[in-house]
Amino acid sequence: MSSTVTYTVSGMSCGHCEKAVHGEVSALPGVTAVAADAKAGTVTVTAEGGLSDEQIAAAVDEAGYELVGRTA
Repeated sequence: MSSTVTYTVSGMSCGHCEKAVHGEVSALPGVTAVAADAKAGTVTVTAEGGLSDEQIAAAVDEAGYELVGRTA
């Protein structure tokens, strides 16, 4: 079963930012889709079996940005 979660990301401002976040998050096991949006400051992640917020936060941190939390 796949789940989709949208997170708020601090610090993204351009297409390069989106590519960095996309690359790190999409490398996580089970991730099937990633959509980073610098203008909205979000990343939407679809994964099989679910991922923890900590795993997503670590990948966003590795890309050089900060995961603020889940969007409402």
